[in-house]
Amino acid sequence: MDISGKKILIVEDETSLRELLTKILGLEGFQVFAAVTVKDGKEILRNEDIYLVITDVMLPDDNGIEFTKTIRNEYPLTEVIVMTAFGNVKDGVKAMKLGAFDYLTKGDGDDKLPLLAGKAVEKAIMNRQLLELEYRLESKSSFAKIIGKSNAVNRLIELAKKVAVTDTTVLLLGETGTGKELLAEALHLASRRRKGPFIPINCAAIPKDLQESELFGHRKGAFTGAHTDKKGYFEVADRGTILLDELGEMSAELQAKLLRTLENRTINRLGDTTPIPIDVRIIAATNRDLFDDSKANEFRKDLYYRLSTFTIELPSLKERRDDIPLLALHFMNVNAEKIGKKVTTMSKEYLDHLVKHNWPGNIRELKNVIERSVILVDGSELNPETLPKEFLQASKQPVMLDSVSNGNGNGNGNGDYSSEDFEDLKSVEKQHILRVLNLADGNKSEAAKKLDIGLATLYRKLKEYGLD
Repeated sequence: MDISGKKILIVEDETSLRELLTKILGLEGFQVFAAVTVKDGKEILRNEDIYLVITDVMLPDDNGIEFTKTIRNEYPLTEVIVMTAFGNVKDGVKAMKLGAFDYLTKGDGDDKLPLLAGKAVEKAIMNRQLLELEYRLESKSSFAKIIGKSNAVNRLIELAKKVAVTDTTVLLLGETGTGKELLAEALHLASRRRKGPFIPINCAAIPKDLQESELFGHRKGAFTGAHTDKKGYFEVADRGTILLDELGEMSAELQAKLLRTLENRTINRLGDTTPIPIDVRIIAATNRDLFDDSKANEFRKDLYYRLSTFTIELPSLKERRDDIPLLALHFMNVNAEKIGKKVTTMSKEYLDHLVKHNWPGNIRELKNVIERSVILVDGSELNPETLPKEFLQASKQPVMLDSVSNGNGNGNGNGDYSSEDFEDLKSVEKQHILRVLNLADGNKSEAAKKLDIGLATLYRKLKEYGLD
């Protein structure tokens, strides 16, 4: 394994020893950084990709044992070797219990150090390789919950995969109910932040006079009722991703503060002047054009341009009618399992109504309609009698199918769409299950989780399709 050029940090306040270790390890081909204090060491760790830290126990500003604990918590891919005073083995043992790779006794380990450092760096390299492999497998399957086979969905996922691996700020545009939060979570799970928190925030659900406190936190006494210090959502989301949904409902004060956060990567709690560094990826979402209605003047253009570095537009359900049967089948299975009913299919008439409907509420509306039908149906097949009356009236109106008119879907081209023009529903479902199983590398428990169905239901489906 090639370890040359890998970065090592030595934290030692004794000048002669520090210089000696730097020279020894430099001759071994490592790129060596040196610090006298823990404070300086932490600064180097923040700015450099350090594979190994070699630290003394007794340092001017802190204890090397506590420093080891900090490194293992904040930089888990960085190994630590602790140097102890002669006869003070208990410090080394304590450090190893906290996660140190090994320990050396000062004055007795100079000849052992190159070999030990090499082994520690090799372990750090292997851990990084394992993490990268895990990341590739997880990012591959993170979009499995986005159900659909239409061109619109394929383009959406292709775009999302490209930006997911970056830290770029993303703006999601789409009507209410198109799945913006689901896509935001998929972006998070496909990123290197996936082990960090994903915090979705609906700005419209927070009163404007509380938005700043909720997002950035406050100090005790900052306002009436602030009896204790409180962390805001940005601090909670540190090292993860925050989704700011309903962006247009953000107060002017919050917009100004968010702009400063984007520029400085710090926040200030309400009532406090001390900046707090944060490491958060921001995904923003809105269901309206922020500059094309009566509220246009309320949203800052400079903030909008910072948030819209990479924009993804989510198609409405009527723009992806080819996906309605597959989505309907999914929601039918999920709700049947939840309620405890054996509902296994939909009539052609029922499906015709679904396909012809304009779906102003998009996927969320479809989900609710299917849930209602599963509750009402007496047999194993969903039928038009389980649909709302107003829904049936709306479905009688002629609709123009975008997928037909642009040649991307099936249909007869005259605005009339029959379920016979679709692939067999069971074939579609079978292919979807196979795709998710493939993404989960054959792990049925993981596939059931991604399909949002129970493991027993998945086994039943596999048996039904001759896949068991």
